[in-house]
Amino acid sequence: MSERDTLHPADRLVAAMERIYSYRMTTTSGGNLSIRDDDGTVWITPARVDKGALRREDIVVVLPDGTVQGRHKPSSELPFHLGIYRVRPDLRAIVHAHPVALVAFSICGKAPETRLFPKSHAICGEVGFAPYALPGSRLLGERIAEVFARGSLCVMLENHGVVVGGGNFEEAFTRFETLEFTAKTLIKAAALGEVTLLDENQIALAAARRVPDRFFQPGVATSRERLLRRELCDFVRRGYKQRLLISSQGTFSARIQGGEFLMTPAGADRAGLQPGDLVLAGPDGTESGKTPSRALPLHAAIYRAHPSVQAIAMATPVNATAFAVSRAVLDTRTIPESYIFLRDVGRIPFEAAYGDPAAFAARCRPDFPVSLLENDGVMVLGTSLLDAFDRLEVLESTAEALINSRPLGPVKPMADAVISELVREFLGKPAP
Repeated sequence: MSERDTLHPADRLVAAMERIYSYRMTTTSGGNLSIRDDDGTVWITPARVDKGALRREDIVVVLPDGTVQGRHKPSSELPFHLGIYRVRPDLRAIVHAHPVALVAFSICGKAPETRLFPKSHAICGEVGFAPYALPGSRLLGERIAEVFARGSLCVMLENHGVVVGGGNFEEAFTRFETLEFTAKTLIKAAALGEVTLLDENQIALAAARRVPDRFFQPGVATSRERLLRRELCDFVRRGYKQRLLISSQGTFSARIQGGEFLMTPAGADRAGLQPGDLVLAGPDGTESGKTPSRALPLHAAIYRAHPSVQAIAMATPVNATAFAVSRAVLDTRTIPESYIFLRDVGRIPFEAAYGDPAAFAARCRPDFPVSLLENDGVMVLGTSLLDAFDRLEVLESTAEALINSRPLGPVKPMADAVISELVREFLGKPAP
């Protein structure tokens, strides 16, 4: 979103709480959000009001002189919101909630390691930790503010949850959601074995990736382009609802014809993506006035190298991504649908995605359309948008079933003879 947000703070908080609550990142009674205006006025969610049915008239206003306006009392955690704003004048929004993965870290006295993904580290930074104090107490506010004063943007609260700040509310929410996704992935990956973290060189490599700055002014959109814009947005929004990606991570594209394709823009909230937000790309560069995903060179190289590929999805479904940050094998020989749709899942080293795009494309094989991107998520190739999205769903379901099977005992994969039969009947070529 733009820095000049015209949505009223009360409406912004209600919409955000609805989103947080609907994805089970807080409970009816838990969590609180606030926004600070330039004049020091703070808008905050109320105490003891159902978070699943919050309305704009429920939001409480705290004026700079401490006067409270509204039909309810402000959140009991108002003291730590005000304390954070005092020590961090750069922050304009705060999210405090109890999402289950971050609570798991909280009750173990730990903070999640954000060096799991480049974006997690870039968005969240190093996570701070505040010792326990009574909720709503002055001491808790002091302890949290002290950690924020040292430069943290995300602070774990011992036996309590998490507090996240941002320069605007969208930034705070993105940071909060990204941290919870990171925590979920760490927990899932730990069930698979040793978790792989990025080193400083890998983080620097990811930060250095740039998109070529060649632009063009597109002509009138064809009917195919218009259709693809709508379909691509529909699938991205559906993927967000199904938690196959989060607001800050995930790149989708669809070929229009030849080397011309549409792709998701950088920095856009995937939950509300609109057709006009998508970036048109081609041999002459990218659509002027828009910023494409930094994965643009990779998608362009894949389309050049593989004419049969019509859609690409780079996403972060948490269970499949857990395999991408561990050394565990994602065995698709579980049920017929998994093998038919996914074939054998490949693995692409982290550095390959930040090196030569042509070399990256050479690693991709349309006949084996799914790859784990080490410490970056997953990539799915498709003969259409529907084909790619279907594979993404099947991939995540397969990965979740594999992780859920761990406490039950060893997985019994389908026999080679069964695989050969599936290949013969459904794929029309000999088994690998």
